[in-house]
Amino acid sequence: MTRDKQIIIGGIVLLGLGYFVWQRQKVDESIGKKTEIKGDLPELKVEDPDKISITAADKGEVILEKKGEKWELSKPVAFPANQEVVKSVLSNLKELKTTEIISSQANDEQKKLYELDATKAIHVIAWKGADKKLDITFGKSGGRGQMAMVDGKPGVYSVSGYSSYMYTKEVKQWRDTEIFKFEDANVSALQITNKEGEYSFTKGEKWGGTFKGKPIERFDASKVDDAVRSVKALNADDFGDGKTTADTGLDAPEGTMVVTLKDNAGKYTLKVGKVSTGTLHYAQKEGSPTIYVISNWPSEWAVAAPSKFQFPADAGAKDGGKDTGAPSMPPGMDGIPPGMMPHGMPPGH
Repeated sequence: MTRDKQIIIGGIVLLGLGYFVWQRQKVDESIGKKTEIKGDLPELKVEDPDKISITAADKGEVILEKKGEKWELSKPVAFPANQEVVKSVLSNLKELKTTEIISSQANDEQKKLYELDATKAIHVIAWKGADKKLDITFGKSGGRGQMAMVDGKPGVYSVSGYSSYMYTKEVKQWRDTEIFKFEDANVSALQITNKEGEYSFTKGEKWGGTFKGKPIERFDASKVDDAVRSVKALNADDFGDGKTTADTGLDAPEGTMVVTLKDNAGKYTLKVGKVSTGTLHYAQKEGSPTIYVISNWPSEWAVAAPSKFQFPADAGAKDGGKDTGAPSMPPGMDGIPPGMMPHGMPPGH
C-alpha cells in the first residue's frame, strides 16, 4: 500500500472517530451523563398560592383561581373546579426541588433537545395575590431527572418531585363533575316520565309502584333501588359546552327522573336528552344551565319501559310482586301424585 493511500485511510479513520466522539457526547447529553457545571440552584418554594396557570403545549392554557374556600376554573371556561384535583397539584408544587444544573446557559438547540420549547413544554405559573411565586417550564424526563427551566434563569435544571400527569389533564378533568350526591336510604319517592308514560314509586317499609296510575303487575321493587342507585352519586363523563337544549334534545327530554328525599329534605330532577356518543346521553339537572354527558346506566332508567320494573312473566310473581316467586305445586302431597308416598312408596308402607 502506498504512503498516500495510508494517509487517506488514516484521515478517514480519524474523521470517523471524531464523528463517533461527537455523537457520543450528544447521546451522553440526552441520556444524562453527569458533568460538573458550576452555578446556583434556584429555590422552588410555593406556599398556598391562590392562582395557578398551566399551559400544556397540546392542550392550551388552564387558569385556576381560589374564590373564598373553593377553587374555580376561569379559563378556558368559568366553572367550579374539581377540588381534589387542585389539592393534588398544590401538594405537588410544594414537593418541587432543583437537584442539578444540566446547562448553565441554554440555547435554542438545547431547549428543543430537552423538550423545553413551546411545542412540547408544560409551563406553570403560581401567584399569591399580585406576587408571582413560581414560574417554571417542564420538559423531557430522562436519566438525570425531570428537565426544567425557571423564569429569570438562563440554565436548564433537573427537578425532583414533579408528576407530569397532574398537569396534562383534559379540561373536563379540571372541572367539578358532580351532578348529584345523596344517600339512597333517605329517598322517599321516585317519579319517571318518558314516552312510555309516567311511573310513580313511593317507599314505606317497601317500595310500591304505579304506571299510568295503576299498580305495576309482577312489580320488582329491587329495580327501583337500582334506579335510585344510578343517580345517587351521579358524575358527568363530559360536558356539552356550546350546545343548545335543542341540539341535545333537552328541550323535549327523552326521560325525566325526580328523586324526593324524606321529610322534604330535598328534590333532585334529572332530564335526559339525546345520545351524545356511543351509549352516552346528554343530561341536565333542574336549576342549572350546564349540559352534561352521562353514562348509559341512569339513562336506561330514565327511558325505561314497564318491563324493566317487572319480574319476568314466568317468574311466578303475581299480584304486584307480592308472591315469593316460588312455583305453585300440583295437587297431592306437595306435588306427589295421589296414592303415592315419598320416594314412590305405596300407601301402607
